[in-house]
Amino acid sequence: MKEEAKTPKTAMICAFEGWNDACQAATNVVRHLIGRYDAIEVRHIRCDAYYDYQVTRPMSCMVSGRRRILWPQTTFYDIAIDAATHVFAQIAPEPNYRWVEYCHQSLRIAEEFDVDQILTLGSMFADCPHTRPLPIDESDANCRCDMDREYNGPVGIPTVLDTIACDEGFETSTLWASIPQYLGSDECAQATLQMLNHLSGRLGVELDQGDLPEKAQAWKAQASVLTHCNDELAEYVEHLEHEYDSEQNARALADLGTPQAEMLVKEAEEFLSHMDE
Repeated sequence: MKEEAKTPKTAMICAFEGWNDACQAATNVVRHLIGRYDAIEVRHIRCDAYYDYQVTRPMSCMVSGRRRILWPQTTFYDIAIDAATHVFAQIAPEPNYRWVEYCHQSLRIAEEFDVDQILTLGSMFADCPHTRPLPIDESDANCRCDMDREYNGPVGIPTVLDTIACDEGFETSTLWASIPQYLGSDECAQATLQMLNHLSGRLGVELDQGDLPEKAQAWKAQASVLTHCNDELAEYVEHLEHEYDSEQNARALADLGTPQAEMLVKEAEEFLSHMDE
């Protein structure tokens, strides 16, 4: 008897403005997908129960010659990547109230569209150099990533949603991008691009990068100009580069296994001893 073909998983990508969204890198992934593909709004969550309007204020704008008030809201999109691949996306300001209720309501909407995989995105400021690939922490099949194992402290709505989704039996993944804190809060296309590429691997489909590579190059160039004009900052970045490279070398040695790592260390020691002669 032939085995039944596995049904492709349907994913929902979730990103939230605010504390979890340094330089808007996470929410810009969703905005990028909405802009590059056919996307339609399919659901909303009413905002009144979840937001403090003195913290997350409504916005006034002119639409077709009439003034309108735009309220904070959660929007769900159906995004057609290609004829065979659809993903859903959730984007919203981080709620102020009733997080558990909010997450359960989000997951009921996910179930309505037969979603079985929840992908939460976040970005944060960290001590990392702009001259290297930005660190991306990605969870494993057990809903844990290196950051989860090492971090103790406050969390945001992506972590809460991911945890509740995991407890309810959804397959979950999280992506967190680290962004150099010395560059301020301007948008970081490099982080958005790297998260998009990681999503491609998760979804098993190549996602259109659009103009993100060019924007990422412009971001790097601007950061380089800033560091070249500040000797103290340049020295700090050099220190971060050294730490980054040392950590990458340590991981590479660990991946080689003990015998090969010991051989490399021995060769390095012999090379250094000859230099001292």
